[in-house]
Amino acid sequence: MILAVLCLAQLVVVLDNTVLTVAVPVLTVELDAGTADVQWMINAYALMLSGLLLTAGSAADRYGRRRMLLAGLVLFGLGSAAAGLARTAEQLIAARAGMGVGGALLATATLAVAMQVFDAAERSRAIGIWAATSALGFAAGPPVGGFVLAHLPWGAIFLLNVPIVLVCLLAGRMLVPESRDPAAGRLDLGGMTLSTAGLTAIVWAIISGPERGWTSAPVLGVGTAGALLLVLFVGWERRCAHPMLDMHFFRDRRFVGAVCGVVLITFGATGALFLLTQQLQFVRGYPAWEAGLRMVPFALSIVALNVSGVAALVIRRLGLPAAIAAGMTLLAGGLALVTHVRSDGYGALLAGLLVMGTGCALANPAIVEAVMSAIPTHKAGAGAGVDGTMTEVGSSLGVAVLGAVLNARFGALLPAALAGAGSFPATLAAAGPDREVVTAAFAEALRTGQTVGAAAVLVGGLVAAALLWRADRLARRG
Repeated sequence: MILAVLCLAQLVVVLDNTVLTVAVPVLTVELDAGTADVQWMINAYALMLSGLLLTAGSAADRYGRRRMLLAGLVLFGLGSAAAGLARTAEQLIAARAGMGVGGALLATATLAVAMQVFDAAERSRAIGIWAATSALGFAAGPPVGGFVLAHLPWGAIFLLNVPIVLVCLLAGRMLVPESRDPAAGRLDLGGMTLSTAGLTAIVWAIISGPERGWTSAPVLGVGTAGALLLVLFVGWERRCAHPMLDMHFFRDRRFVGAVCGVVLITFGATGALFLLTQQLQFVRGYPAWEAGLRMVPFALSIVALNVSGVAALVIRRLGLPAAIAAGMTLLAGGLALVTHVRSDGYGALLAGLLVMGTGCALANPAIVEAVMSAIPTHKAGAGAGVDGTMTEVGSSLGVAVLGAVLNARFGALLPAALAGAGSFPATLAAAGPDREVVTAAFAEALRTGQTVGAAAVLVGGLVAAALLWRADRLARRG
């Protein structure tokens, strides 16, 4: 019952990362929102979420994981209500930012509570189900948003969160036990300020790079400032009597290997899945909600393998390094299948999605368990904060970098008269009789980007597995 509450809370957090993709045309008209407004409606949530994950994890350890879970539910619920009732673009952006604050508390508290509630024998399966819920939320966002918009006003996308939050609040208050780090000490205000500002700046630069240009003054300036702030954060934490993130964790090769693995794996996987949704929408012609619906087998296969306990059993048999290597090899193979098997039917896509889902069902829980098992259980909130932060950074980098590969290849394949026209929809609108040439160029550019993504997934998985295997071997020797 506790795991059900944690997973339901995590589901709405992840769902709100993608649910707005189908609502952009409606919001543009009803809120008179420009391109920049729409981007901030989407990115305000992601920026607040990623910037506050470390702070939220530290707060969970220090003030109580159950308390922060309930606080996150309240903030997320209030933000959802405000978003659903917003009447201007500015109000919706502010509400989305508030939801991001609650989302950061929920993303860390749910995993930290699971680490406390379940013992070693149950933990692997519990983490697998928690990770599978995240995959389900990612894939379910567009079809859920499309279904709601087909029957209700756009505000219902957010207002539907409110009853879910109320159920989780009631059940969480009754069922979830309180736990905290008994040696947490005083609040690390300096670390919280530096980490939040630095991470927010870094993620903003990554998100803004493809649109503004990676060498533009705002992107370079904000990105450099964010990097400097994180350097100052590390120096502060090393000298702080009660740091929010103990830098001694990074002396553990297992922890470093797991953290590197999170970034490498999410970089390739999220970027490649982002390109796959573009392929379904722009090349195959599905609307966003239908594209999301056709990707549901990917998420359902992850859920089925984890809920049934099959994934946990395989992970135990193989060990974490081998499970990560096998899972990411399957994910890369599935991406290659979807990318290079030319078929207008659904069969090849379905087969590829099921192979990808099997890979994620193994690799995602294994890498989360690798991060969380490398630190003491009384620091579970800090571990959840690190895992969530690296996931957000890797995901943002994957979308930005593979998106840049897509755009560069697309521009190179276009006829000279259409070069520099901008996005695929804008180029298609300006193409006139050359529309088929533009579509073919975009399809080829997507194949290039997805191939790079599949290679990144494979290399990332193998590197992460090698780092963990080496750390385990050195630990046994020592």
